[in-house]
Amino acid sequence: MVQKMAAAALALICTTGQVDAAQHDESSTIVRERGAAQANIRDRVASILGSAEPPRNRVFAPGTSHLMHRWPVESYDTGGTLLFSDSPEYVKESGILYRDTVTGDARVLYYHLNDTAQPKKVAVILETEADLATVTVTRGGAAAPSTDYLHVGKVTQIGYFDTREMNERVHVTKERPRLLVPEMSTTVLAPGELVYGVYDFHANAPVRVSVIMYGADVDPFAFLRTARVLPRDEVALRGTFRGMNRIITSQKVYHPTMDGTVYFPIGDNLHDVYRHGIDATDGSPVVNYGNYGILYQIHIPTTGRENTRYFLSPLGGVYAGAMRAESGAHRRMLETPATRPYFGDQTLPEPLNVAQAREEGLLFLTQYTELSDLGTYASAQPVQFEYSPPGASNLPVNIILMPAK
Repeated sequence: MVQKMAAAALALICTTGQVDAAQHDESSTIVRERGAAQANIRDRVASILGSAEPPRNRVFAPGTSHLMHRWPVESYDTGGTLLFSDSPEYVKESGILYRDTVTGDARVLYYHLNDTAQPKKVAVILETEADLATVTVTRGGAAAPSTDYLHVGKVTQIGYFDTREMNERVHVTKERPRLLVPEMSTTVLAPGELVYGVYDFHANAPVRVSVIMYGADVDPFAFLRTARVLPRDEVALRGTFRGMNRIITSQKVYHPTMDGTVYFPIGDNLHDVYRHGIDATDGSPVVNYGNYGILYQIHIPTTGRENTRYFLSPLGGVYAGAMRAESGAHRRMLETPATRPYFGDQTLPEPLNVAQAREEGLLFLTQYTELSDLGTYASAQPVQFEYSPPGASNLPVNIILMPAK
């Protein structure tokens, strides 16, 4: 299955191009286009991509291929609370986009497009009934609003996976609500522009978190006192999800010389299932199609004298994001891809038999497989990758391990 947070629509797009605006099952995905205002989504993305033939990262010479086996991995969810705000995505009026109360470790992801005729702002406001709540922002990123949705998605992830640490304290009282990040008060969305942000924080007392869109010349705190919660759109991509991190590891130790080239998928809802949660504004159950906002912590144990090389490969189409790698005392942020603004646009649709074979554990790596190099690491030393599905990009992706030679 292929999923796409396309443009501002978090659209779900399948490689066959078939469209079904009402259903979602294990064998198909959907494209969401919301009325006349969204009818030009694919044209806009196409104009961003351009028509030039881009270079590819190639591992094998032309005409060669290599059989990969799916590596057995296991996963479990841990960590604090994810607040996911992406519905309505096309915001047609000012209001509260999502709201819930959290304590302890939390993450908020907001992804919204100004679908009005006036400039707007999007902010995350903190309130508390405690005498004092201290909220410590530990990590985050947000791109400047833009109509270049792929750029917004990638820049936000570059900020989030930056190796610099944040430690910003926000003090909230009953009488004084606060913005999660001060810059939100000065960031203006022109009509048609998208804003996307992800922030991790810790609250030492219960705080009510509200994601709002409001007029660019309006006081956000005064607005919040009378604002109403806007209804979800038809895809309902918003909610509260307990366990905001997903650990992916393996009991089997990878030996590059013996095991050869292997892969495992992320975001296919088959081997890596979507999270279920609750829309706190009305208590209804929801599904996070794509696991947006979930931080994957990937550690595959390796051994042997030969180094291991890692790649990310998009399966569903255009893709632009970032990751973080940590090996020993070294941390680095990895753009995916590093040498281009995006990739995956040259990935051909999978024939049915190829998709079935991939799901069952066999896949050919060929000269046409698009790859983003995640680096080469000593197999005798642990390495961990952090990953999260980026906005405006396609899923699923494969993580590939192979002998460095």
